[in-house]
Amino acid sequence: MKNCNEWTTLAQQQRLIDSAFIDGEACQARSGARFDVINPATGKLLAQVAACGQVEVDQAVHSARQAFEQGSWAKRAPTERKAVLLRLAQLMLEHRDELALLDSLSMGKPVMDAWNIDVPGAAHVFAWYGESLDKLYDQVAPTASNALATITRVPLGVIGAVVPWNFPLDMAAWKLAPALAAGNSVVLKPAEQSPFSALRLAELAIEAGIPRGVLNVVPGLGEEAGRALGLHMDVDALAFTGSTEVGKYFMQYAAQSNLKQVWLECGGKSPNLVFADCQDLDLAAEKAAFGIFFNQGEVCSANSRLLVQRSIADAFIARLIDKARQWQPGNPLNPASRAGAIVDSRQAQRIMHYIEQAQAEGAQLVCGGRQLSFDGSSNFIEPTIFTGVTAEMTLAREEVFGPVLAVSVFDDEDQAVAMANDHIYGLAASLWTDDLNRAHRVARRLNAGTVSVNTVDALDVTVPFGGGKQSGFGRDLSLHSFDKYTQLKTTWIQLRG
Repeated sequence: MKNCNEWTTLAQQQRLIDSAFIDGEACQARSGARFDVINPATGKLLAQVAACGQVEVDQAVHSARQAFEQGSWAKRAPTERKAVLLRLAQLMLEHRDELALLDSLSMGKPVMDAWNIDVPGAAHVFAWYGESLDKLYDQVAPTASNALATITRVPLGVIGAVVPWNFPLDMAAWKLAPALAAGNSVVLKPAEQSPFSALRLAELAIEAGIPRGVLNVVPGLGEEAGRALGLHMDVDALAFTGSTEVGKYFMQYAAQSNLKQVWLECGGKSPNLVFADCQDLDLAAEKAAFGIFFNQGEVCSANSRLLVQRSIADAFIARLIDKARQWQPGNPLNPASRAGAIVDSRQAQRIMHYIEQAQAEGAQLVCGGRQLSFDGSSNFIEPTIFTGVTAEMTLAREEVFGPVLAVSVFDDEDQAVAMANDHIYGLAASLWTDDLNRAHRVARRLNAGTVSVNTVDALDVTVPFGGGKQSGFGRDLSLHSFDKYTQLKTTWIQLRG
């Protein structure tokens, strides 16, 4: 395993792509506009990247449409697309150090998290969808003997994908792999804070054999490149992961343009319920800390609300505080750092505002709460825990997207479920109990797309990920994600007797 000095040396040598990728080639914004990408762990400029706007989005969509209509990718046999996606997955693993560095440098996550989790996870997603292609079958409808009706899935055409900065490579893979596997062309807009891994992925895709124009990457600001993509009349569907506020904009854009399908994975405020009959409180505390402090708490499905039964609350919170101390932030390039920097100064200030507001509203700060500075950057925040959080407090209602946990107590199962479900979000939930009946009972009652029992934030490419309420709709991962990138086609053949 590389040490901090070795990662630092690699970082100094790392190539940072500063251009868009359209029709298989690097290109700059015609306007000459650029935006700064800052390393949040140092505050230093990494690169000035082409800021795409309407012109570049038009070019990218035209390239994607042309590639789709020509069929260089869409009309390939499934086994041929499979081979290319498997090759891309292998190339990602061969460039593991580079891809991990690109995400760590731009958004502040520990490089070893990117190396151990993000890059192999993203590669696995591409491989899994590639492997699925020669194992999917269409249907024949039950008709009279003088007719044959087939139900087939066909690609939509041009997919717009807008992904966030918290897991830049992973979120790109979650959208791109099923969309490409289905035969679509894609225009991807990465977050302006973290464009590098998506741009490098586009280069690797060409090397793997994906034809020019099938995958285009347009870095830029949300209000320019994102809006242009959302309003574009020749985009057939748009898949988005990000805030609920921005997700609502994309719904509006679809209504204002061509009624394109919009698939949203938005915010969350996931509850984690710990019942007194949980036999391993130490494990529950360890996982509760992981559920909110991993990736600096910048996770849409983070277990940011802890609901603990009153009879064990004091003992559990004591364990939790001890576990939280293991998540102190540090240099993201130091393999010993379990947490890194918050993505930028604006987000760090936003998190500190929530901490200050929670104290003002009467919540009890029992751990952390301070902003720290390293290497000239103040984008580091201690793992923070508040107890005594009531339902009307801001900390219980709004998504902080940082390492801040809101702890509340409950007395019985009905109250726990009511507290968990009393929210605008419905993305994920966790519960801890050794009562099998309670596990099933409570899991069924929780309003969440994923309920994890005796663990937190369970995730695998084989199962769907997504939620309801204002967390959005549609599912990433699993075979169900093909629903977003294909449409059903009925072909009725009347037979002559």
